[in-house]
Amino acid sequence: MMEKLSAEEFDLNFKAVNDKLNAALLKVGKKREDVILLAATKTVDIDTINYAINKGIKYIGENKVQELLSKQDGIINVHHHFIGHLQTNKVKDVIDKVELIHSVDSLKLAKEISKQAAKKNMVMDILLEINVGAEESKWGFTPENVLNNINEISTLENVKICGLMAIPPMCENPEDNRKYFKIMYQLFTDIKQKNIDNCFMNILSMGMSDDFDIAIEEGANLVRVGTALFGKRYYI
Repeated sequence: MMEKLSAEEFDLNFKAVNDKLNAALLKVGKKREDVILLAATKTVDIDTINYAINKGIKYIGENKVQELLSKQDGIINVHHHFIGHLQTNKVKDVIDKVELIHSVDSLKLAKEISKQAAKKNMVMDILLEINVGAEESKWGFTPENVLNNINEISTLENVKICGLMAIPPMCENPEDNRKYFKIMYQLFTDIKQKNIDNCFMNILSMGMSDDFDIAIEEGANLVRVGTALFGKRYYI
């Protein structure tokens, strides 16, 4: 078992992330409040998460339902998001535990979220996941078919479409992802201009530890950062 991340290590990582984020914002003339920094806390222990919250992290995201549930009671004063692949049979377990589900990748999943949200007398905020690189190994709508699905999802009474999310293909040079971020921003803008009922397009979630600055430059207003904050030790 690897040594736990120290407070000093986190502080250095957090400063580096904020410096990189602020540099990207300066480059495009945006303010700090224009972009949400979400800490991806997969396999990160509760003490470290709470320390990060005390240092200024306001949003956290979990990838696994069981891990989310196991940490729920130990973490307070933070916005909880679900950012991983969500199976329909797990929706009931997270529906009232998070504020936003990033990874809605099918009409079937959206319908189940609406069904379970109705049981709780609530409306669930969702992002639609786009398979922007057309990868067989990834879930999500294609840029070509998402609009047809949006038209149906937008009629569901207990979900609210808040925007889009994407994870570009893995690459050695983060700059190579710029083209995918451009595609996502254009899609985001195009959908927003259609003024579809119950489709608000307020959030464009893209960019992770290696490329979140590039994503911000190309229009992201929510970035998901894990390794750069907590170290690779948590992602083994």
